[in-house]
Amino acid sequence: MKILADTNIVARLAQPGHHQHSSALRAVEMRDDDLCIAPQVVYEFWVVATRPASANGLGMTVQEVQVEIARIRRIFTLLLDERAIFQHWERTVVDHDVKGKNAHDARLVAAMHRHGLTHMITFNAADFTRFTQLSMLTPDDVVRATDQTAD
Repeated sequence: MKILADTNIVARLAQPGHHQHSSALRAVEMRDDDLCIAPQVVYEFWVVATRPASANGLGMTVQEVQVEIARIRRIFTLLLDERAIFQHWERTVVDHDVKGKNAHDARLVAAMHRHGLTHMITFNAADFTRFTQLSMLTPDDVVRATDQTAD
C-alpha cells in the first residue's frame, strides 16, 4: 500500500534533537508500505527548514536543506505533481468548506486523491478529520499496528 507522509514527519526526521524524532523514525523504519511524499511536502519542508529558529523554523542553510531533501528523496517515493491535482484540490476545498491555511492540507488530500492513496502518516491527524474518506495514521498508530502484526 502507498502511504503519504505529511511534512511534519519529514521535518521531525531532520531534527534528531526533537522529542518526536524517534517516533517518526521508528514509524518510517517499521513500515513495509511504499511511503510517499508529494512535491507539496518538499515545498513546505523547505519553508520550515530555511526559516530561522526564532521564527519556529529549523534555521538550516540552503546547502543543508539540499542535502536533507536528497536524503528524504532516497527514503520516500516522490509522487508526480500533475496538473490534474488542481481540479481535485478545487473540488476538495469547496466540498469541505476549507478556509485559510488549511488549503495547504487540502492540496495534500488532492494529491492523495489523484494518486489513489487512502492513508497518510502525520503527527496532526486532527487537521484532516473533515476528510472522512481518508485514513490518518500517527507514528504511534503505525508502531502499535506493526507490533500487533508481529505478535
